[in-house]
Amino acid sequence: MATKGLVVYLISGFALAIVSAFFLASGTREDAERGPLVSLHSDLRDTEKVWPDLEFGWRVVVATVIGFLGSACGTVGGVGGGGIFVPMLTLVVGFDTKSAAAISKCMIMGASTASVWYNLRVPHPMREVPIIDYDLSLLFQPMLMLGITVGVALSVVFPYWLITVLIIILFLGTSSRSFCKGVEMWKEETVFNKELAKQQETLVNSRGELLIDTQYDLLIPNEEKTELQILCLNLRWKRTLILVLVWVAFLLLQVIKNDLAVCSTWYWVLFCLQFPIAMSVFGYEAVKLYREHKKRMCSGNTEAICEATIQWTAVHIAFCALCGILGGCVGGLLGSGGGFILGPLLLEIGVIPQVASATATFVMMFSSSLSVVEFYLLKRFPIPYALYLMAVSVLAGFWGQYFVRKLITFLRRASLIVFILSGVIFASALTMGVIGIEESIVMIKNHEFMGFLSFCSSQ
Repeated sequence: MATKGLVVYLISGFALAIVSAFFLASGTREDAERGPLVSLHSDLRDTEKVWPDLEFGWRVVVATVIGFLGSACGTVGGVGGGGIFVPMLTLVVGFDTKSAAAISKCMIMGASTASVWYNLRVPHPMREVPIIDYDLSLLFQPMLMLGITVGVALSVVFPYWLITVLIIILFLGTSSRSFCKGVEMWKEETVFNKELAKQQETLVNSRGELLIDTQYDLLIPNEEKTELQILCLNLRWKRTLILVLVWVAFLLLQVIKNDLAVCSTWYWVLFCLQFPIAMSVFGYEAVKLYREHKKRMCSGNTEAICEATIQWTAVHIAFCALCGILGGCVGGLLGSGGGFILGPLLLEIGVIPQVASATATFVMMFSSSLSVVEFYLLKRFPIPYALYLMAVSVLAGFWGQYFVRKLITFLRRASLIVFILSGVIFASALTMGVIGIEESIVMIKNHEFMGFLSFCSSQ
């Protein structure tokens, strides 16, 4: 019921925001026609590059602290942290919006890569399987990358205020739902810890001596695996190769498309080629999950195919595809890795927090690196600043995972990951909301056009 309520909230909120855009467009079109110089000035202001020099000072110190904390919390939660990086880079450091989004991708790539490297050397907390769910990665990664390309196109068409409203609606909904999920998990963990404490008390007398009852079997300690054995277990080369091939295919299409005239015939041909590439990989994995689920149900086996406890029916698979595209669109609009949708979605379908975090970060590594390579070819960010902040994110991604995993083991509360995820999304909603509202007020005062723009003429 909670999932259906969240879906209804998102659909109704998005529909109301888009309908409002048409009313505002009709009211501001005349002002835009009477004042073309204002609109032209706005376009020049948005496209002008502002690249501050990398010099030691309070701005660099604040950016380092915020970048470290944002990367650490973002990778642990599996959401990246683009909603924190973009406002920090624009307000604190002084970058323009487009350059800030590009550097944000660099930071997300660095943090997610370090997090993936750490997770590959961590065993699964419950089973003898990889901590990264490759089935879910193959299901979501193609749709996420497809959604990012669509989101970049929508960022040109959608007015700035509408993007702000949609992000606020989405982030508030997902953060509140994730927080409620964390509270539920916290209560379950409290009950589990109490039961575990009672069992330990029954095995120890008042003098601290261990009591062995005949109804208990002697526990044989599990053989501890070496770091190399864990790494070999977590790596699945064939599935990783498929993800890399999808990444290369999308990269080639983006690079070739950027050299073509916007809205030309070949431009749209290459743009549309992304859909069969993404749908073929998604369809292959979806059919596999559907057949295995059907076979499992016929045999009466209740064990889940992958970490998700979702019933892999056609409706649920279509819903996952829609969420993957939506997450990618948010990533394209915001300059994030799409984890703001993928992280909460994995938790919602029943993935345990440790696996949800590792899987979402693994998928974000591909999506963010694709954008970084494209931005590099387009010379959208300064190399010194990008390398410095990416190095900060690499350290934050590794040590963030290390400390939080140790804390989870000590407290026996994996719900901490869910609370961190919820907190990062909520903080992103506040920062992006404040900046977006402030910018929208300035646009209203300047009588700028508030409606949808033409894709071809806005490039």
